[in-house]
Amino acid sequence: MRVLQAMAGAQFGGAETYFVDLVSALHRAGLDQKVVIRGNRARAQALRRAGIEPAQIRFGGIIDCLSGPRLRRIIAAYKPDIVQSWMHRATRFVSRPPETADIRCHQVRQGWPQDRAHYIPTFAHTKTVPPVPRESLGTPKDAPLFLALGRLHSSKAFDVLIRATAQVPGAHLWIAGDGPLRRPLARLVAGLGLAARVKLLGWREDREALLAAADYCVLPSRFEPFGTVMIEAWAQNVPLIAAAAAGPRGLIKDGRNGLLVAIDDAEALARAMGRLARDPGLCARLVAEARTGFDAAYTEAAVVSRVLDFYRGLLG
Repeated sequence: MRVLQAMAGAQFGGAETYFVDLVSALHRAGLDQKVVIRGNRARAQALRRAGIEPAQIRFGGIIDCLSGPRLRRIIAAYKPDIVQSWMHRATRFVSRPPETADIRCHQVRQGWPQDRAHYIPTFAHTKTVPPVPRESLGTPKDAPLFLALGRLHSSKAFDVLIRATAQVPGAHLWIAGDGPLRRPLARLVAGLGLAARVKLLGWREDREALLAAADYCVLPSRFEPFGTVMIEAWAQNVPLIAAAAAGPRGLIKDGRNGLLVAIDDAEALARAMGRLARDPGLCARLVAEARTGFDAAYTEAAVVSRVLDFYRGLLG
């Protein structure tokens, strides 16, 4: 079975990071793959470390007339059984599917045939690494530390999280990510007088080390079709709070494996943050049930098995 993987994502992003994780895991599982990416030195190096030599093409905008023919030549030379495109830009060069999100129920609502819409979750690593030293980021060792990971985009609602943090005395917040809202978020932090308690870390490649340093993880997104951050928090045994977007709402059992709050509600989020900070027993219960669910469905082995079964099903 030969699979061509095409990714033309942004310089940074959760989907782009998971792309590297999954194709690397499939390589370890012995799958024959050809990987094509939008030119990106760091991503290419990460793939090479996993033993994969990627082809890099431009994947430009609307007037890019070279990437399509080059991709078709790569496909013709490799002769894959399956071509999997990641993100809209690469998909535009491969086929013309309906404009749908990746979650199966949304695909079906948008008219995609139900028997051709499939859902496979992401996975996260369970490796234990040393935590990022709190003092290196000006954070007291004994302060309640909340961590958020994601692109600095309006859909991620980090503005809501920053306002919530202002309402939790003594709480510190690290936001790891980059994107178009970096400056507006920095102005919000300064305007609320939170420079000592809220750190915008930029894009980071040490997710496990950040989670090891944090007491709690927060996913405040306004729109989140899945939310790999949830799986990463569960994998690292970190209590989780999430806004009730579609992905978190489908996976989190409120009060059992995490806490759910209303979208765009800084007061509700602040109450949930304070609740975790005051109740270590609740945190322990949330972590225990979350880890049970993670071990059953979201390990690398479990997800890779589902992906390979899906590919085999496509080939009959």
